[in-house]
Amino acid sequence: MASASLLLPLGYTFGKSNSANHQRVHRINVAIAKQSSASEPRIPALKTIEQENACAFINRRNIINLGVGLLSLLSGSTLAEAAGMPPEEKPKLCDNVCEKELENVPMITTESGLQYKDIKVGTGPSPPVGFQVAANYVAMVPSGQIFDSSLEKGQLYIFRVGSGQVIKGLDEGILSMKAGGKRRLYIPGPLAFPKGLTSAPGRPRVAPNSPVIFDVSLEYIPGLEDEE
Repeated sequence: MASASLLLPLGYTFGKSNSANHQRVHRINVAIAKQSSASEPRIPALKTIEQENACAFINRRNIINLGVGLLSLLSGSTLAEAAGMPPEEKPKLCDNVCEKELENVPMITTESGLQYKDIKVGTGPSPPVGFQVAANYVAMVPSGQIFDSSLEKGQLYIFRVGSGQVIKGLDEGILSMKAGGKRRLYIPGPLAFPKGLTSAPGRPRVAPNSPVIFDVSLEYIPGLEDEE
């Protein structure tokens, strides 16, 4: 019985000591947990800042690359000229040899003010008013820049001559041609484009009532081919 009574206080004392130890350990663990929880948000915050900086850098780089790409597209011809590369040759009805020969061809002036030089006189019939004609043409401003061309489009231009479907100077100039012939028309402003033509990439603007030049080849007259 004595031994049993001695064990009770010992056990009781041991239990109190163990509980205090557990409380101290618990308080330490809580303090550590609070410190760790307080320090954890800093890591995502730092990561967020780094990610934002990286995104900003990538966006700036993409914008710069896009700008360089646009500049290269817009100034491609200028860069080619600066590098000594020849500009792209467009198809013509009168080449360099033709141009030299044309210098010695007499100029014909009509009552309307239209002027022309025959590059080649055709051997076929002339088109009657109202007939369809199939022709190729290269249209230029006086400086020689091309603003329209059936050769670039890859197909003949078919229209009814003398019926107002084309500008007056072209109508008049083709009416006196013969099938198979080529002619350069110097069309004055009143016989050209009253409203002008807007510019396009690689093509000059044509001002209202300004003179233009047409090289024309009368390929054939539908319905009159057998008369050539």
